[in-house]
Amino acid sequence: MLIRTLSALECTKLLAANRVGHLACAKDGQPYVVCFNYAYADNHLYAFSLLGKKIDWMRANPLVCAQVEAHGQGRGWRSVIVDGRFEELPDRIGHKVQRNHAWSVLSKHADWWDPGAFKPVMPPVSDSTPHVFFRILIEQVSGREASE
Repeated sequence: MLIRTLSALECTKLLAANRVGHLACAKDGQPYVVCFNYAYADNHLYAFSLLGKKIDWMRANPLVCAQVEAHGQGRGWRSVIVDGRFEELPDRIGHKVQRNHAWSVLSKHADWWDPGAFKPVMPPVSDSTPHVFFRILIEQVSGREASE
């Protein structure tokens, strides 16, 4: 098995080609990792979620880590790690452009809303939309590849 480091461009291509990863956050010294669906654009991972532990923890500590992988032939694989910062995109004045951009990036993919329990509507039908749109600003990226 040969292990090599991926270039920044190779890491970006892997992020852009995939839609599912693992998102890690931490609060009070306790780590928490969940599977999440995302879309990559302009040095960000865009996503949305219903309220819950993940959102609560990222609001408390915006430093996060994401991992995305792809499996190749045989035992081969590629894996990318993103160190980044959670940025909530609320449906309020001052965030409208970023939230609309998140919506457009995510909606380019079929069934982009499927993991969110039910499809968000645009514009929201009330001020209490249950969906939290957010993005992860990629501050550092690294990756490795294993091949036989």
